[in-house]
Amino acid sequence: MIKVLLVDDHELVRKGFKLMLDAQPDLEVVGEAADGDGAVELSRRLRPDVVLMDLHMPGVDGVRATELITAELAEVRVLALSTFDLDENVVAALRAGADGFLPKDVSPEELIEGVRVVHRGDSAVAPRLLTRLIGTFVRAVRPRAVPAELARLTDREREILVLIARGRSNQEIAAELSVSPSTVKNHVTSLFAKIGVRDRAQAVIVAYEAALIHPGE
Repeated sequence: MIKVLLVDDHELVRKGFKLMLDAQPDLEVVGEAADGDGAVELSRRLRPDVVLMDLHMPGVDGVRATELITAELAEVRVLALSTFDLDENVVAALRAGADGFLPKDVSPEELIEGVRVVHRGDSAVAPRLLTRLIGTFVRAVRPRAVPAELARLTDREREILVLIARGRSNQEIAAELSVSPSTVKNHVTSLFAKIGVRDRAQAVIVAYEAALIHPGE
């Protein structure tokens, strides 16, 4: 069973999500929180597999709660929820360690699949939507990443990082570079370790902020 913690300041929203998720044979809602403080406390106590995190809440918001949870509980995955597709708080949540985001009006099927995707360790953000989001809100005025981290990348790893930032999937990268998907996967694992990120969402942010790629490119 995939244990899910629901975090939203609206009780009706939590009830709706709970009905959707508990109807699945592999998902179980183990707790609910109405604010960021509650999310952190329940994450520590319940150790859910996935936290569905609303970003807009009074007090400690979803971004700060995400940062606290991912810093302390590396095994807990966070799926951010936002009312707006292009919300600068979504980028902040991804920087804070969220494993993806979905709009709050997402279909039940997409919500359920999003939970499963982040539980598998993947990012639940469509690559091209992620690129549009980052391109809208990230402005690479000067490199943010530590130069030594980028210097550790091989030429091929740097090339793959740029392609990830352009919204390419592993299969698309493999086809473009004429290599196998497993080879791409190995390169992705290596470059993530070298630049200190844990998923594609954070890798895209690093690429933009290190000026490897620019908004609108």
